Amino acid sequence: QVLLVESGGGLVQAGGSLRLSCAALGRTFGSATMGWFRQAPGKERKFVAAIDWSGTSTYYADSMKGRFTISRDNAKNTTYLQMNSLKPDDTAVYYCAADPFGRPVRTALYGYWGQGTQVTVSS
Repeated sequence: QVLLVESGGGLVQAGGSLRLSCAALGRTFGSATMGWFRQAPGKERKFVAAIDWSGTSTYYADSMKGRFTISRDNAKNTTYLQMNSLKPDDTAVYYCAADPFGRPVRTALYGYWGQGTQVTVSS
């Protein structure tokens, strides 16, 4: 089992930055592919970014490239999402997810999800 707990969300003005954290508790974190997703009100959950177990391979949704950076610290069992140049359209609940089988970042299947953290970007 992997328990994921997100934190770091909040209210920020357009153009600002936030760093989300995802703390993972469980024996499989070190080999897991980790991902971030987001869901805006009334919309489907969408992929944001993913990172492989070693941190050397990352993958981003096109609209996040250059603004968001995913990273991880396996010693701390934590995955991060640094978000810069935030826009009102980035407002959503952000979810952390884990693929405990460590599939490649482009084809990961996420079986574990956190509860989400709200990010609100004001104009």
